[in-house]
Order: sequence, then structure tokens, then C-alpha cells
Amino acid sequence: MSTKALKKQNRSTKNLEDVLLTAKLEDMGVEIPLVDVEIQFIGALGLPKMDIFGSTDAYFVATIDDHTSFVSHVARNSLAPVWNEVWRVKNVPVTASMVVEIFHKVEGSRATDTVIGKFRSRLVPGTKEVKIKGRHLSLRKSRGACWLKIDSEPSIMLQKHEFKYLFDGPIRFTRHFSPMVGYLTSGRPTDPSSSKDARLYSTWKFSLKGVPTFFRDVHQSWNTNYSAAQKIFGHGAASHAIRGITQAGHRMLYAHSGSNAYGILDEQAVTLTSILNAGSTIPKGSNERIKPAVYTYVISSEDNTLRFSETGTAFCIDFASKHALQSNCAQHVWYAGEFHPRPVGGWENFSDEVGDEVVEWELVVDNNSGTYAPDERMLPTVRECLEYNFGLGRHSTTSSNIRGGFRVVAYDREDERLVQSWEACRRYAVNVRGTASTKVSTSSRSGLTVVKRRDSLDSVGQESVDGPVNFGTLQ
Repeated sequence: MSTKALKKQNRSTKNLEDVLLTAKLEDMGVEIPLVDVEIQFIGALGLPKMDIFGSTDAYFVATIDDHTSFVSHVARNSLAPVWNEVWRVKNVPVTASMVVEIFHKVEGSRATDTVIGKFRSRLVPGTKEVKIKGRHLSLRKSRGACWLKIDSEPSIMLQKHEFKYLFDGPIRFTRHFSPMVGYLTSGRPTDPSSSKDARLYSTWKFSLKGVPTFFRDVHQSWNTNYSAAQKIFGHGAASHAIRGITQAGHRMLYAHSGSNAYGILDEQAVTLTSILNAGSTIPKGSNERIKPAVYTYVISSEDNTLRFSETGTAFCIDFASKHALQSNCAQHVWYAGEFHPRPVGGWENFSDEVGDEVVEWELVVDNNSGTYAPDERMLPTVRECLEYNFGLGRHSTTSSNIRGGFRVVAYDREDERLVQSWEACRRYAVNVRGTASTKVSTSSRSGLTVVKRRDSLDSVGQESVDGPVNFGTLQ
């Protein structure tokens, strides 16, 4: 049975007893205690062999009360995979339970992945071994076992009842390299381990902590006044076809593959290099510099991730960086736009003779998206969210001594300072780094008509903008 079919079937049955119990207690006016949990998925033993000529490429999807989920990396070619993945969630009801489904990765579409089995566990502290059971009657025997370690403590966040099931790290990333994009754009892509343009065929996804506490209920819906967005999100047959093509492209560019690069950021001091070069295949110790380039991003309201790719003028590179493709044609996102790195003082005052590690860096973020036309009044919120996760003074839950990060600067797309900064970035890329002009994005304003919308904040009231969460309570 496909992953999609399993999810549909599970919607009506998964954790039903726990959901009913929680609802009944709340109806009775009983305040259910909330806890902050940390779950370590150590690994599994005795998984069945799923490939005829190979072993098993296993990953898991964990879900707590159908409210929040976690997808692991793929442990390739092993019947005893070691994931060592950590998942922290704040403000979880003590009545909650977790369902974990184990899959065998079939390269291609996620819908074709084979189910190995699943198990259910209460979020009770301790180390435990849980048997994995098959889904069908003929498979109601052990399909191996999974090792977990669960820790919990009472929630102390002031707004804990407002922000239940809040993701709290670690910040994980995946980088997917798409050779097909290389074939379509340059005829035949070179080996990504040696190609200077490998990032042009890459997409990145970072899980962000505490996103709902920053944006509250303020989403950016697709721009009904933008003709290109109308063609994507309309109701006609042509729009339906365009969405299908775009979503197929999204699946290709963000495929959950065993070949993806992945990692976490919590155990190190975050630098701009560690973000923009995350998942690099260049040998460790090599001098991979920060590239003067423009990236297109969305902050997804579907899974609270930052998704981005480098913007370029070649057809598929440009298409891959468009916001509808990044968001998988989502009706709304938390935010969208472009960003580019720059040294403090600007690219016009920088020299390659100076090492990146001795320079202070900034990330210049804007709201340049015709598809979603994000409200400029939310730019300070975007800056705060990114600085909380990546920026200077970034808090680490594992060490009070870790302080890294970089400054985030936010400009409206109509701000002349943004144009000047972007042009300086482009000139440095072409004149100093020797980047071909066809590999550099055209002007951030060219060919883009954004109709400003004044009502994007009006519907939620001023309180949600002027009354932010006390972020200190998140730490």
C-alpha cells in the first residue's frame, strides 16, 4: 500500500483513544498538564530484507497526536539502521502518544515507498525497545524492533496552552541535488563534488524552531491580483494542469532521497557559511567561500521549514526558484521573497584577499514575491524569526556558551537600499568571481509586477502584530 493511501486510512484511526480522552477531559474543564519532550530515535534491529538484490533503505515518520510529525533521514542498505535522530517538542499533553511508521525507500516518488511496519508508544520517559508490527493480517508478526529514549519535563513557557506541539529543534537541514535539472539546463551536469555550479541544481530545507510564536495566525495568501499566480491557482482545467506540473517539479526538487545530504545545526556555532554551504560535497577542509548570489525562499506554513534555492536565468534554474514551486502550490505561506549574503559594509568594500571566516556577515532578506506579495509590515517578524534560529546571539539548548550566527537585514522590495545591495552583489559575482552573467539572476525588479495589498494584516487584528510572544520564554 502506498504512503499516501496509508496516511488517508490513518486519519480516522490513529491515536483515536488519546484524542477522545484529551477532548473529554478538556470538555470537563480538566486542565491537562503539558510537558516538553525530547525523543531520541536510536535505531532498529531485525528489519526484514526489502530489496531482491540489496538490503533495506529504512526511514521513519513519527507523528504525535496527528498534530506534528518528524521524518528521518534514510539509512541505506542496513537491516539494523542507526538513525540517532533527536526530536524536541514543547507543550505536549501528558495524554499524548506517538505513532512511528517505518518505510523502505524506493528511489523516485515518496508515494512508492514500501511500508515495513509501525508501532505506537506513550511519551513516558525512559529507554525502551518497541516491536515493529506489520500492517496486514499476514504480517502480524514482529518486523524487527526500534530503540527509543524519551525525556520530558513540565512545560514552563508562558504561552504554553496557545502553542501546543511546538517544534523546538534541533534545526535540521536537507540538501537535494537534482541532476535532471542539470541535464535540462546545461546538457550534462558535472560531478557535484567538483562543480562550482552544483548549488544551481540544489534545494535546501531547514526546519525552524518556534515559527508560530512569531507569525501567530498571519499568513500570506497567494496574490489574486498577479496574473501569473492566477494561472497557477485558478479553477480552470489549465490551472489544474499547471499545478500538477509544478507539484511534480516540487517532488523532484525536494525528493526525500537516500542520496540527500542532511545534518543539524544545534551542536555548532552557526555561521552564514554553514547555512549557504550546508550539505556541501566538497571535501572537508576545502575553502568553499560564500557566494555572491541571490536565493529565492519561502517559509512554509505547512511544515514550518525554510526552503530555498539559488536564483538564475536559465529556464529550469529560474523555474526551480519560483515561489509556487518552493511552496508546492500552497494557498498561503508564512512568508516569501529573496535573500542574498553580503559582508558588513557591502560587497563593494570587500576583497577576496580577506578570508570569509574573519569577516562579519549579513543576510539581506526581502519580500520580492509576485506569487504571494508579502506584506512589508511583517518584515521585522521575518527578521526576528531568522535571527532567533540563525542570527547573532542564537540560543542553544545544549550549551550556554555557544554564540554564533550572523545579522539579518530586512528590506522592502521597493527600498532603494535593496537595489543597491543587490547590484553590488551582482557586480562582485561577475567582475571578481568570474561568474557568467547567465548564471546570475536578473534585476530583482525586472519583469515583476507586485500589487501591494493593504488588507493582509487587517483581518487578524493589530494585537497579533504589536503583541508578540515573550521570546525569552522559549529558551
